[in-house]
Amino acid sequence: MDLNGYKKTVLATTDRVQIIFMLYESVLNHLKIAKQKIERGDILSKGSHISKATLIVTELSNVLDMEKGGEISVNLRNLYVYSLQRLLYANLNNDVKAIEEVEKVIGTLKDGWKEMMKELKQQAAVGV
Repeated sequence: MDLNGYKKTVLATTDRVQIIFMLYESVLNHLKIAKQKIERGDILSKGSHISKATLIVTELSNVLDMEKGGEISVNLRNLYVYSLQRLLYANLNNDVKAIEEVEKVIGTLKDGWKEMMKELKQQAAVGV
């Protein structure tokens, strides 16, 4: 692969990684708001924010490439399924602790994605 092809690949990968990072941030934002809504007794709004977080996590799970991703994709899918189960429980039971469990999972994934973004940006800078 020539230098231009390398740069294009790194930049395309960086964009995808950044989108996933932003989706993780969105999930965490909706979960934060859902916890606030539970504390205020606003159950209708709580459900709306948990539903939005659930939709994002579901989509993250659906776009995994299980063939190319191998064990990493399997592990991510398992984390997403766990998170979805906990969100369902949280929604049905107004359980802040279940939301906090999902926040930890998604927060850890977001941190890993942030590191990946840094590495890709460094690779792009070196390849320039």
